[in-house]
Amino acid sequence: MGPPWQMDWALKAQATRDSLPEQVRKMIDAARAELVTAKDPYFRGVETDADLPAGMTVRPLRSTDPKGRHIFFFDHGHGWLIYDFVPRVDDPQIVVDEVFWQ
Repeated sequence: MGPPWQMDWALKAQATRDSLPEQVRKMIDAARAELVTAKDPYFRGVETDADLPAGMTVRPLRSTDPKGRHIFFFDHGHGWLIYDFVPRVDDPQIVVDEVFWQ
C-alpha cells in the first residue's frame, strides 16, 4: 500500500489542534497534507524532506530509532507534530500523539 495514508489523532492532540488560532490550524492542515501524501512517512535517507514547503522539516524523535516516533516541524520550528507510522498490511496509518505551537 502507499499514499495517501490514513491519519488518526490522539484525543489530546486533536483538542490542542482545535484550540489553536485558525491560521495555525491551516498550517497544521498543510503539514497533515504533506504527511499523508509522503511516499515514505519516515522520511528516510539524505535530504528526503527537501521537497517539503519552506518552514517544514521532519526528523526522528530519537536518532537511534529511525522507524520510531518522528517530529514534523512547521512554521519554521514554532510548532510541531509528534507522530508514529503504523505500517500494518491491511490499514497502515499515521497516528499524531502531540501537537504544539508557540
